[in-house]
Amino acid sequence: MDIKNAQVIVDKWIKEHGVRYFNELTNMAQLTEEVGEVARIIARRYGEQSEKESDKGKDLGEELADVIFVVLCLANQTGIDLQTSFDKKMEVKTKRDHDRHHNNQKLK
Repeated sequence: MDIKNAQVIVDKWIKEHGVRYFNELTNMAQLTEEVGEVARIIARRYGEQSEKESDKGKDLGEELADVIFVVLCLANQTGIDLQTSFDKKMEVKTKRDHDRHHNNQKLK
C-alpha cells in the first residue's frame, strides 16, 4: 500500500467510524502520546531500562501503526499529499546524505 492510498483509507475510516477528525491540536497531542508509547517500549525492550511485566505484552508494531494513523490524519486534515512530500524528502536525503553517511567514521 502506498501513502496516498493509506490517506484515502484513513479518511474513509474517519468518515464511517470516527464521525469527524479531532482538531489538529488534539491530533498533535495524540501523536505525542503514541510516540511516547513507542519510546517506552523501545527504552525498556532495547535500552537499558528493565521492562515491566505490564509492558511485555505490548506490540511495538501496533504502536508504530498508531503513530502512522495519526500522522495520516494530520496530513488529511491539513491538505498535505504525504506521498508527494515523502518522495520529495527521500530525493533530498538521497542527494544530501549519500556520501555523508558512507564517510562517517562513527558508522564503520
